[in-house]
Amino acid sequence: MKKTLKHALISLGVVLLAQGAAAGGDAAAGEAKSATCVACHGPDGNSPAPSFPKIANLGEKYLYKQLRDIQSGRRNIVEMTGLLDNSSDQDLQDMAAFFDSQPMQLSGARDIKVRLGSGLETDALALGERIYRAGNIETGVPACSGCHSPTGKGNAPAGYPRLGGQYAEYTEKQLRAFRGGERTNDGDQQTMRQIAEHMTDAEIIAVANYIAGLN
Repeated sequence: MKKTLKHALISLGVVLLAQGAAAGGDAAAGEAKSATCVACHGPDGNSPAPSFPKIANLGEKYLYKQLRDIQSGRRNIVEMTGLLDNSSDQDLQDMAAFFDSQPMQLSGARDIKVRLGSGLETDALALGERIYRAGNIETGVPACSGCHSPTGKGNAPAGYPRLGGQYAEYTEKQLRAFRGGERTNDGDQQTMRQIAEHMTDAEIIAVANYIAGLN
């Protein structure tokens, strides 16, 4: 387990640096190019429902990479099939710059319980905070705060996205997708897949709920 944790921590430091060139978009131009995004993600990137993620202020480099991956098919999002086919690389950079320039509206965490493998229930906020800030050394899960910052605001230059304020349902869905191998655009080091692989259902639900209230 210690070897797995060490490998994951090393991977976290390099994976997104190798995922593509830094974005250099024009936010003003990106607003006009983002008309098709409004229906699902809202005019400012704060989607009105958890079925679609908030994309405001996630980090320009991260957003640009996701748009490129969706356009190329590396990341498969059925609802976005074909929407970016006619967008140039500059268009993608501009849209990324626009949505990154918008403030994130916090979703907020809930006071809930999660059921552990033992069958016992525990406070989700306490468990989520522990996983986010300290990880789980026993199972090889590193602290989320190492890359996404203690406040959940991420590391924009490195391409680590903002997590704080995101819908808990969306974060949970992505962690499960990484764990199950349905989402694979986390780089050749498979950083998120290796981390999520060692997370229990309770940990995923708890940390996703905790993240929703971070700011």
